[in-house]
Amino acid sequence: METIIAKTEERMGKAVDSLVHDYAAIRAGRANAGVLDKIMIDYYGVPTPIQQVAAISIAEARILVIQPWDKMMIQPIEKAIQTSDIGINPQNDGTVIRLMFPALTEDRRKEIAKDIAKRAEEAKVAVRNVRRDGMEELKKLKKDNAITEDDQKIGEDKIQKATDKKVKEIEEIASAKEKEVMSV
Repeated sequence: METIIAKTEERMGKAVDSLVHDYAAIRAGRANAGVLDKIMIDYYGVPTPIQQVAAISIAEARILVIQPWDKMMIQPIEKAIQTSDIGINPQNDGTVIRLMFPALTEDRRKEIAKDIAKRAEEAKVAVRNVRRDGMEELKKLKKDNAITEDDQKIGEDKIQKATDKKVKEIEEIASAKEKEVMSV
């Protein structure tokens, strides 16, 4: 029974981690290296994340600087950023690439806030699905007479408490991200 509870909590944690990873890629009007996480470049025939071929730093609040270790990689990095969906045009001076993050309009902020809420709701649904799976496993153990009815109730209570905790955590993460996006 304890393994079911531990496995359920671990899967719930992964749903929260996935949400945090998704939020890192949301552009909030400030320079954020997380927007580059999903961009892959062709590094001598191998798809490679930008972080593995260049140093990425934040020069100012709205400027991200990418300095490739191999100067031959400037063009592929620039091309990968242009073809990605981040919506920022890279500026190349021959040694580094600069990404200027424009200030977000009010409409765009509201749009992003809706997306944040939608992703948070999807994460909550994922956590609840994990809860359902855990509860069904406990019911199966009870049906097979592997645990008592009291053990089943205790296990269900622990799973419910873990679910409530993760849902609250998701709400806090979403609220913080929304606050970050809505601040000018």
